[in-house]
Amino acid sequence: MEMTLRWYGSKFDSVTLEQIRQIPGVKGVITTLYDTAPGEVWSREAIRAMKDEVEAAGLCVAGIESVNVHDAIKIGSPDRDKYIENYIQTLENLGLEDIHLVCYNFMPVFDWTRTELARKRPDGSTVLAYNQETVNNLNPEKMFESVDSNSNGFIMPGWEPERLAKVKELFELYKDVDDEKLFQNLKYFLEKIMPVCDKYDINMAIHPDDPAWSVFGLPRIIINKENILRMTKMVDNPHNGVTFCSGSYGTNLENDLPDMIRSLKGRIHFAHVRNLKFNSPTDFEEAAHLSADGNFDMYAIMKALYDIGFEGPIRPDHGRMIWGEVAMPGYGLYDRALGATYLNGLWEAIEKSSK
Repeated sequence: MEMTLRWYGSKFDSVTLEQIRQIPGVKGVITTLYDTAPGEVWSREAIRAMKDEVEAAGLCVAGIESVNVHDAIKIGSPDRDKYIENYIQTLENLGLEDIHLVCYNFMPVFDWTRTELARKRPDGSTVLAYNQETVNNLNPEKMFESVDSNSNGFIMPGWEPERLAKVKELFELYKDVDDEKLFQNLKYFLEKIMPVCDKYDINMAIHPDDPAWSVFGLPRIIINKENILRMTKMVDNPHNGVTFCSGSYGTNLENDLPDMIRSLKGRIHFAHVRNLKFNSPTDFEEAAHLSADGNFDMYAIMKALYDIGFEGPIRPDHGRMIWGEVAMPGYGLYDRALGATYLNGLWEAIEKSSK
């Protein structure tokens, strides 16, 4: 297991590489080229410059999150092959620069959905939160008009202004895409990119949809054990794997997280381990990573990862805003650093007790 932290780059992140380097046990970062648009080819020069900056701080690039998939690929439009070829070229350039993990998602329109960016908890911290009743009463085309005023001045991943500006257009493009068509378009994409993944030993790790059910009538397919096993079997290549995000799969309380992990032995290439606190099955908020602060047994999740021999990168996720920190909601330094040390402590205890 390799403990990491997501880093949004010196241009966009309030958290510095020097600060990340000081978190005990964190050896690498998960990052990306944040000024590129979906469908663009990443140049070797840009990738190398990003690596050089990270390595100069005494860290490594443990993986990419994300190489975003162009909507033409998800929709299956006539020009999708052009964007798939660009994706393949990006993967080749990553492989040539010795980067072998890519996290991505196949969610239509919205990357992930929350109804609050700063819900106040009893301890005074603020967190990302979701309430389905609120969503039911929203116009999706206007849902994110207040994002800027609630994001502490940071651009939220998946909610970039240029994307939000064309929400209406995107809904129209996806109107004929149901779950089955989205599955088939994912299959087409994966079959096209597997040869370059095989050549450069690149593990593709699909991120689950968040929340794990349809929002605004849009299809969502990476949501449960049945669907994720279908995804791994329909393109049965070890490089076709998953990012196991406990918080995303865990939005549906019917998902047995440790069981899902064990069912995916050999296919989990990356893990996000975080906790949620539920007020009802469709009203949840991010919690501290500590088991007692939310609804998940974090020990059982880490134990399942250990039991399947997981050796890939892992990171804490969606931390609380604490101690007066002003940062991108969910991605400040302090609570994610606490989460990293807590997860490292669980792993050490599991490792020692298993010998």
